[in-house]
Amino acid sequence: MAQFALNPNILKNVPLFSSFSDHQLATLLPAVQHRRFPRGSYVIRAGEETDALYIILAGKAKVLIPDDDGNEVILSVIGPNEFFGEMGLLDDLPRSASVETMEACEMLRITRSAFLACLKDNFDAALIIIRNLVKRLREADRKIESLALIDVYGRVARLLIDLAQPVDGQWIIEKAPPKQEIARMIGASREMVSRVVKDLHDKGVIRAEKRKIFVLDRQSMGRRSSVRRG
Repeated sequence: MAQFALNPNILKNVPLFSSFSDHQLATLLPAVQHRRFPRGSYVIRAGEETDALYIILAGKAKVLIPDDDGNEVILSVIGPNEFFGEMGLLDDLPRSASVETMEACEMLRITRSAFLACLKDNFDAALIIIRNLVKRLREADRKIESLALIDVYGRVARLLIDLAQPVDGQWIIEKAPPKQEIARMIGASREMVSRVVKDLHDKGVIRAEKRKIFVLDRQSMGRRSSVRRG
Protein backbone atom coordinates (compact mmCIF):
# COMPACT_ATOMS: atom_id res chain seq x y z
CA MET A 1 0.00 0.00 0.00
CA ALA A 2 1.35 3.45 -0.92
CA GLN A 3 0.12 6.87 0.17
CA PHE A 4 0.49 10.02 -1.94
CA ALA A 5 -0.20 13.73 -1.60
CA LEU A 6 -3.75 14.42 -2.74
CA ASN A 7 -4.43 16.68 -5.67
CA PRO A 8 -7.46 18.81 -4.62
CA ASN A 9 -8.92 18.55 -8.15
CA ILE A 10 -9.41 14.81 -7.66
CA LEU A 11 -12.21 15.43 -5.15
CA LYS A 12 -14.13 17.55 -7.66
CA ASN A 13 -14.40 14.57 -10.02
CA VAL A 14 -15.79 12.17 -7.42
CA PRO A 15 -19.61 11.86 -7.77
CA LEU A 16 -20.06 11.61 -3.99
CA PHE A 17 -18.69 15.15 -3.68
CA SER A 18 -20.18 16.60 -6.87
CA SER A 19 -22.52 18.93 -4.97
CA PHE A 20 -19.87 20.22 -2.57
CA SER A 21 -18.88 23.88 -2.62
CA ASP A 22 -15.21 24.88 -2.88
CA HIS A 23 -15.31 25.70 0.80
CA GLN A 24 -16.70 22.26 1.71
CA LEU A 25 -14.05 20.55 -0.41
CA ALA A 26 -11.29 22.61 1.20
CA THR A 27 -12.62 21.65 4.64
CA LEU A 28 -12.76 17.96 3.70
CA LEU A 29 -9.33 17.81 2.06
CA PRO A 30 -7.20 17.41 5.24
CA ALA A 31 -9.18 14.28 6.21
CA VAL A 32 -8.71 12.52 2.84
CA GLN A 33 -5.77 10.26 2.00
CA HIS A 34 -4.80 9.24 -1.54
CA ARG A 35 -3.68 5.59 -1.58
CA ARG A 36 -2.63 2.96 -4.09
CA PHE A 37 -2.92 -0.79 -3.58
CA PRO A 38 -1.29 -3.51 -5.71
CA ARG A 39 -3.31 -6.39 -7.12
CA GLY A 40 -4.26 -9.00 -4.53
CA SER A 41 -4.15 -6.63 -1.55
CA TYR A 42 -6.70 -6.67 1.26
CA VAL A 43 -7.92 -3.12 1.78
CA ILE A 44 -10.14 -4.09 4.71
CA ARG A 45 -10.95 -7.39 6.42
CA ALA A 46 -14.17 -8.67 7.95
CA GLY A 47 -14.24 -8.21 11.71
CA GLU A 48 -11.93 -5.20 11.78
CA GLU A 49 -12.95 -1.97 13.44
CA THR A 50 -14.62 0.39 10.96
CA ASP A 51 -12.62 3.60 10.86
CA ALA A 52 -12.92 4.98 7.31
CA LEU A 53 -14.77 5.11 4.01
CA TYR A 54 -12.96 4.13 0.79
CA ILE A 55 -13.70 5.41 -2.71
CA ILE A 56 -12.21 3.69 -5.77
CA LEU A 57 -10.71 6.07 -8.31
CA ALA A 58 -9.23 3.42 -10.62
CA GLY A 59 -9.10 -0.38 -10.69
CA LYS A 60 -11.43 -3.12 -9.48
CA ALA A 61 -11.93 -4.92 -6.18
CA LYS A 62 -14.09 -7.75 -4.89
CA VAL A 63 -16.21 -7.75 -1.75
CA LEU A 64 -16.10 -11.17 -0.08
CA ILE A 65 -16.86 -13.14 3.06
CA PRO A 66 -15.65 -16.58 4.21
CA ASP A 67 -18.16 -19.43 4.15
CA ASP A 68 -18.51 -22.19 6.75
CA ASP A 69 -15.86 -24.31 4.99
CA GLY A 70 -13.26 -21.57 5.00
CA ASN A 71 -13.74 -20.71 1.33
CA GLU A 72 -14.45 -17.21 0.09
CA VAL A 73 -17.82 -16.17 -1.31
CA ILE A 74 -17.71 -13.13 -3.59
CA LEU A 75 -20.61 -10.78 -2.90
CA SER A 76 -19.85 -8.20 -5.59
CA VAL A 77 -17.22 -6.62 -7.79
CA ILE A 78 -16.77 -2.85 -7.52
CA GLY A 79 -14.90 -0.32 -9.62
CA PRO A 80 -14.24 3.39 -10.23
CA ASN A 81 -16.44 5.89 -8.33
CA GLU A 82 -17.89 3.14 -6.14
CA PHE A 83 -17.27 3.18 -2.42
CA PHE A 84 -17.28 0.80 0.53
CA GLY A 85 -17.02 0.83 4.31
CA GLU A 86 -19.97 3.10 4.99
CA MET A 87 -22.13 0.50 6.73
CA GLY A 88 -19.91 0.18 9.80
CA LEU A 89 -19.54 3.95 10.00
CA LEU A 90 -23.31 4.26 10.24
CA ASP A 91 -24.04 1.47 12.74
CA ASP A 92 -20.75 1.44 14.74
CA LEU A 93 -20.22 -2.28 14.07
CA PRO A 94 -17.08 -4.05 12.77
CA ARG A 95 -16.50 -4.64 9.06
CA SER A 96 -19.04 -7.17 7.76
CA ALA A 97 -16.96 -8.21 4.72
CA SER A 98 -13.45 -8.04 3.31
CA VAL A 99 -12.39 -6.15 0.19
CA GLU A 100 -9.51 -7.44 -1.96
CA THR A 101 -8.14 -5.73 -5.06
CA MET A 102 -8.51 -7.63 -8.35
CA GLU A 103 -6.07 -5.29 -10.09
CA ALA A 104 -3.92 -2.36 -9.03
CA CYS A 105 -6.23 0.22 -7.44
CA GLU A 106 -6.12 3.91 -6.66
CA MET A 107 -8.39 4.97 -3.80
CA LEU A 108 -9.36 7.75 -1.46
CA ARG A 109 -9.60 7.02 2.26
CA ILE A 110 -11.83 9.33 4.32
CA THR A 111 -11.75 9.28 8.09
CA ARG A 112 -14.82 8.42 10.13
CA SER A 113 -15.31 11.89 11.60
CA ALA A 114 -15.00 13.58 8.19
CA PHE A 115 -17.46 11.12 6.63
CA LEU A 116 -20.09 11.73 9.29
CA ALA A 117 -19.60 15.49 8.94
CA CYS A 118 -20.19 15.10 5.16
CA LEU A 119 -23.56 13.50 5.80
CA LYS A 120 -24.51 16.11 8.37
CA ASP A 121 -23.63 19.11 6.22
CA ASN A 122 -24.60 17.91 2.73
CA PHE A 123 -27.97 16.37 1.95
CA ASP A 124 -26.96 15.32 -1.58
CA ALA A 125 -24.03 13.30 -0.27
CA ALA A 126 -26.29 11.64 2.31
CA LEU A 127 -28.76 10.78 -0.46
CA ILE A 128 -26.02 9.14 -2.54
CA ILE A 129 -25.05 7.01 0.45
CA ILE A 130 -28.68 6.00 1.04
CA ARG A 131 -29.21 5.14 -2.62
CA ASN A 132 -26.06 3.05 -2.62
CA LEU A 133 -27.28 1.11 0.41
CA VAL A 134 -30.66 0.53 -1.27
CA LYS A 135 -28.88 -0.64 -4.43
CA ARG A 136 -26.92 -3.19 -2.40
CA LEU A 137 -30.08 -4.42 -0.71
CA ARG A 138 -31.72 -4.92 -4.11
CA GLU A 139 -28.64 -6.77 -5.37
CA ALA A 140 -28.69 -8.98 -2.27
CA ASP A 141 -32.39 -9.76 -2.82
CA ARG A 142 -31.66 -10.65 -6.45
CA LYS A 143 -28.78 -12.93 -5.46
CA ILE A 144 -30.91 -14.70 -2.84
CA GLU A 145 -33.64 -15.17 -5.43
CA SER A 146 -31.10 -16.53 -7.90
CA LEU A 147 -29.64 -19.02 -5.43
CA ALA A 148 -33.09 -20.22 -4.39
CA LEU A 149 -34.93 -20.37 -7.70
CA ILE A 150 -32.46 -20.57 -10.60
CA ASP A 151 -30.17 -23.46 -11.51
CA VAL A 152 -26.43 -23.06 -12.05
CA TYR A 153 -26.85 -22.71 -15.82
CA GLY A 154 -29.21 -19.80 -15.31
CA ARG A 155 -27.01 -18.20 -12.67
CA VAL A 156 -24.00 -18.19 -15.00
CA ALA A 157 -26.14 -16.72 -17.80
CA ARG A 158 -27.49 -13.98 -15.51
CA LEU A 159 -24.03 -13.06 -14.25
CA LEU A 160 -22.61 -12.79 -17.78
CA ILE A 161 -25.53 -10.56 -18.82
CA ASP A 162 -24.93 -8.34 -15.78
CA LEU A 163 -21.19 -8.05 -16.46
CA ALA A 164 -21.47 -7.31 -20.19
CA GLN A 165 -21.18 -3.69 -21.37
CA PRO A 166 -22.19 -2.22 -24.76
CA VAL A 167 -19.15 -1.59 -26.97
CA ASP A 168 -19.61 -0.52 -30.61
CA GLY A 169 -22.96 -2.28 -30.90
CA GLN A 170 -21.81 -5.46 -29.16
CA TRP A 171 -22.18 -6.67 -25.57
CA ILE A 172 -18.73 -7.49 -24.23
CA ILE A 173 -17.11 -8.46 -20.94
CA GLU A 174 -13.69 -6.93 -21.47
CA LYS A 175 -12.01 -8.66 -18.52
CA ALA A 176 -14.11 -11.65 -17.57
CA PRO A 177 -13.47 -13.06 -14.08
CA PRO A 178 -11.67 -16.42 -13.91
CA LYS A 179 -14.04 -19.38 -13.69
CA GLN A 180 -13.10 -19.94 -10.05
CA GLU A 181 -14.24 -16.41 -9.20
CA ILE A 182 -17.45 -16.84 -11.20
CA ALA A 183 -18.10 -19.98 -9.17
CA ARG A 184 -17.62 -18.05 -5.92
CA MET A 185 -19.95 -15.32 -7.13
CA ILE A 186 -22.85 -17.64 -7.95
CA GLY A 187 -22.38 -20.39 -5.35
CA ALA A 188 -21.32 -23.23 -7.64
CA SER A 189 -18.29 -25.38 -8.42
CA ARG A 190 -15.61 -24.34 -10.89
CA GLU A 191 -16.19 -27.53 -12.87
CA MET A 192 -19.89 -26.77 -13.30
CA VAL A 193 -19.15 -23.20 -14.38
CA SER A 194 -16.65 -24.48 -16.97
CA ARG A 195 -19.25 -26.86 -18.40
CA VAL A 196 -21.88 -24.13 -18.63
CA VAL A 197 -19.49 -21.64 -20.29
CA LYS A 198 -18.40 -24.30 -22.81
CA ASP A 199 -22.02 -25.17 -23.60
CA LEU A 200 -22.96 -21.50 -24.11
CA HIS A 201 -19.93 -21.13 -26.40
CA ASP A 202 -20.74 -24.30 -28.37
CA LYS A 203 -24.34 -23.13 -28.89
CA GLY A 204 -23.16 -19.76 -30.23
CA VAL A 205 -24.73 -17.80 -27.39
CA ILE A 206 -21.37 -16.40 -26.31
CA ARG A 207 -17.87 -16.26 -27.77
CA ALA A 208 -14.94 -16.51 -25.39
CA GLU A 209 -11.53 -15.14 -26.36
CA LYS A 210 -9.00 -15.44 -23.53
CA ARG A 211 -10.31 -13.05 -20.82
CA LYS A 212 -12.85 -11.39 -23.14
CA ILE A 213 -16.40 -12.72 -23.57
CA PHE A 214 -18.80 -11.59 -26.31
CA VAL A 215 -22.48 -12.03 -25.42
CA LEU A 216 -23.99 -12.83 -28.82
CA ASP A 217 -27.56 -13.72 -27.87
CA ARG A 218 -28.76 -11.77 -24.84
CA GLN A 219 -32.37 -12.80 -25.47
CA SER A 220 -31.65 -16.52 -25.18
CA MET A 221 -29.49 -15.97 -22.12
CA GLY A 222 -32.18 -13.80 -20.56
CA ARG A 223 -34.76 -16.56 -20.98
CA ARG A 224 -32.36 -19.10 -19.50
CA SER A 225 -31.67 -16.91 -16.47
CA SER A 226 -35.29 -16.06 -15.68
CA VAL A 227 -36.88 -17.29 -12.46
CA ARG A 228 -38.89 -20.46 -12.78
CA ARG A 229 -42.02 -20.28 -10.68
CA GLY A 230 -43.78 -23.29 -9.41
